Amino acid sequence: MDRSRCRTVQAFAIALSLFVLPALSCSPKWARPPVHPAPAGAARNVILFIGDGMGFAQVEAAGMFATGRPGTLSFETFPFRGSVRTGNADGEVTDSAAAATAMATGVKVGNGVISMALPGNGAPLGTALERFKASGKSTGLVTTTIITHATPAAFGAHEPSRNNYSGIADDYLNDSRPNVLLGGGGHPTAAAAAAAGYTVVVDRDGLQALEREPEVLVSGQFGYGDMPYESDGLGGLPHLSEMTLAALEILENDPDGFFLLVEGGRIDHACQANDIERAIGETIEFSRAVAVAVEWSDSHLDTLLVVTADHETGGMHILSNNGAGNLPSVAWGTTGHTSAPVPVFALGIDAEPVPGILENTDIFLLLMNLSTGSGIRSSGAGIP
Repeated sequence: MDRSRCRTVQAFAIALSLFVLPALSCSPKWARPPVHPAPAGAARNVILFIGDGMGFAQVEAAGMFATGRPGTLSFETFPFRGSVRTGNADGEVTDSAAAATAMATGVKVGNGVISMALPGNGAPLGTALERFKASGKSTGLVTTTIITHATPAAFGAHEPSRNNYSGIADDYLNDSRPNVLLGGGGHPTAAAAAAAGYTVVVDRDGLQALEREPEVLVSGQFGYGDMPYESDGLGGLPHLSEMTLAALEILENDPDGFFLLVEGGRIDHACQANDIERAIGETIEFSRAVAVAVEWSDSHLDTLLVVTADHETGGMHILSNNGAGNLPSVAWGTTGHTSAPVPVFALGIDAEPVPGILENTDIFLLLMNLSTGSGIRSSGAGIP
């Protein structure tokens, strides 16, 4: 067993011991209950990574390019894994809004809807972020797209249309108020974020210069619109892995713990263009961001990490592995989304070793320390 897998399994075993023996007075420092008591075994910190458009083939292709072998991305060492069905409320191919809403609220909705009961009475649906915030935890949203993109929006806003960027921005600043908002700029504006009490940074240097401990509200306004592709160069803007580390270092100061969503949002855009080079570049950087969180969690073992996708994009299939540093040969079936299942990986406290295939609504249950009914399979069982 390699060193990284040993560390992963050891961390998970220790985390499981917290579930069995939560009340021991001799528990180590990291096992102390939070200020707001959670159910026995519940994670103090919950980190959800969503690779937008990232299906099984996208993960496989990125591993081939990075190391010459599939199965080698950071999250593929996680001890539990499985697959997720992604259909929307109508059982049709989902968009990011409906898929993210399912994961954020546990309720399926129609395409384009941001955490509202549509179909239904149109009432706002409580999100995981809002529930964690109500329990006393800090919260954060990080993405490589505009920060009001459908995926982060589903966790921090309620709008009948994903295209209502101004309304989503208002929901962030006036209602859900995530402590950390890092992504492409424009909505909300820097001026609006500052007026709402956020410290605003606009580039990589500004993000890295932040004094992490005293910061309570931070808005990263990185350019205007979606952030550049990794393979095109980011100029003075931060990588997703750097935004992830900054968010962790800010949020970890809350003694109650935190919830953090990190989206690799431009995997989807590259796959819509059937651009394998950009898709792989975005997926590899997404893997680096997960690796940052895994390293951070080594000293924060009361943490749950979940890595998944909202849907697959492009209908991509691998034709041949051309070795490390060479793009694999692939075939594309579409420039849109597909109904293909997507992967899910979990590490840490509350990760479930029960075999089965999840619905996207089960991600919400996993985040909230509730039974999924089917669970996710042990890594020894393989991936469908």
